[in-house]
Amino acid sequence: MAFINFKDFDFTYPLAKRPALKQLNLAIEQGEFVVFCGVSGCGKTTLLKQLKQELAPHGERSGDIFLNNQALDSLTERERAEKIGYVLQNPENQLVTDKVWHELAFGLENLGVEPSTIRRRVAEMANFFGIQGLFHADTMHLSGGQKQLLNLASVMVMQPEVLILDEPTSQLDPIAATEFIQTLQKLNKELGLTILLVEHRLEEVYPLADRVVMLEQGEIIANGTPKAVASELQAIDREHPMLLGLPTPLRIHHALQLQDDAPLTIREGRAWLTKHFVQGTARMPNSAVSHDPILEVKKGWFRYEAKGHDILKEFDLTLERGEIFTLLGGNGSGKSTAMQVMAGLMPLYRGQVLLEGRVLKKYRQKELYRQFIGVLPQNPQTIFVAKTVRKEFEDLASIWTIPEAQKQAKIAAMVAQLGIEHVLEHHPFDLSGGEQQKVALAKVLLNEPKILLLDEPTKGMDGASKRVFAEILQQLKAQGLTIFIVTHDVEFSAEFADRAALFFDGNIVSVDDRVAFYSGNHFYTTATHRMSRHVVEHAITPSQLIQYYEEGVLVES
Repeated sequence: MAFINFKDFDFTYPLAKRPALKQLNLAIEQGEFVVFCGVSGCGKTTLLKQLKQELAPHGERSGDIFLNNQALDSLTERERAEKIGYVLQNPENQLVTDKVWHELAFGLENLGVEPSTIRRRVAEMANFFGIQGLFHADTMHLSGGQKQLLNLASVMVMQPEVLILDEPTSQLDPIAATEFIQTLQKLNKELGLTILLVEHRLEEVYPLADRVVMLEQGEIIANGTPKAVASELQAIDREHPMLLGLPTPLRIHHALQLQDDAPLTIREGRAWLTKHFVQGTARMPNSAVSHDPILEVKKGWFRYEAKGHDILKEFDLTLERGEIFTLLGGNGSGKSTAMQVMAGLMPLYRGQVLLEGRVLKKYRQKELYRQFIGVLPQNPQTIFVAKTVRKEFEDLASIWTIPEAQKQAKIAAMVAQLGIEHVLEHHPFDLSGGEQQKVALAKVLLNEPKILLLDEPTKGMDGASKRVFAEILQQLKAQGLTIFIVTHDVEFSAEFADRAALFFDGNIVSVDDRVAFYSGNHFYTTATHRMSRHVVEHAITPSQLIQYYEEGVLVES
């Protein structure tokens, strides 16, 4: 029997009309690196949480799960804690102590392990993960990448037989995410650890997988090697939404329909382009950003404590009316703080914020947040207050001074626009990450703001959901809405933003239209640009490279 085995497994959430997992049969061998993917709400997280009964959702289940030939239900709590490690999506949700050393020791202490063994294991893990320099640091002062690495180390100190990770890089900047994924590869290759990874950002993890399992509406639709799953998916439907989530080299290879072996990695993609194409010349596309400032921050200084260090230092930003502006930067650099300052939620101690030429603090709160500014925080759960999604919207509508029929029509239109009809009767906390983002966005948009400020809105979204989300943003932009996005999603920014900026050391160090911005960066750039910059300039998205091919800019050799 396989190391992990699901046999005829079904699971249905309470009051749900259809099962979340249907007659699922899946065998995983020891030492495999398996990536689970699929559109938001397909059942990936629900499936893997069944292996960690402390996290398993409430509902009706049938079928069997075996771990190393033993029924999962027969394992004791101690055995489950030791054998199955689980890393959550949000790094802060898993931290339970105030010091790094205590976080590493916490799980072992709870199991009553001898102090000498705890010290040895903790020292071993601190050195393996390279966090010995942070050993006495406060966990609250760590960056997002450091927190997630600490979570991983605190799980690995238990010496689990299987490691489960639920979108562990969704809140990490590109560099921190790459380092985290490389650590997972090291654990798998050097320790032979079985790794089950749920992920939407497939660019880097997809090529590392021994096997990819793709789900759709609670069923497995593809199960095999990365290349086999990509080919199978294309055979199922050339317009399948998950094709948008595949790594850039695969997407470009499929689009150009060349009859040879598909590249998986950036290195393979560069070699493949070199083999088939000669260097071409492309003109820089013209920028179409208007010059009509709607929100400005001038010489802004901000710190959280009177004697603390400055988070913003002479911060300057001009948001033009009707544009989509994305702000990128490392974890903990101050991007979210900058957004809160722009929203009037954090006061500058020097400098000023202007909204339509008027000092922001002169606006009344009711006027500011019902007529001008809508804010979607990084954690969408912070704006949920009701027991169902429908009740969330109805509670919000209760403050509107319009007839009831208009209220319902307005809600129905927004629900249809975001495609969330199927979750109206669900508790918001029971939704997938991508679904929670959509519901939170709907709440913000129902107030019809002029400026929309979004903090990491695409985390937890699959490629198809991102495209739908981008189409919604484009519609809002066409209606005159100005959109500011704090993001780590380089690919999304490169495809849909008008302008992009890099935040560093308290200020913006680089800002330009998206093509110029990403063409000029070496690391903070897209997979397409890293793969193709030696054969054609200024290609930053798969669609742009494909367009260059169709226009003859990218010429076959």
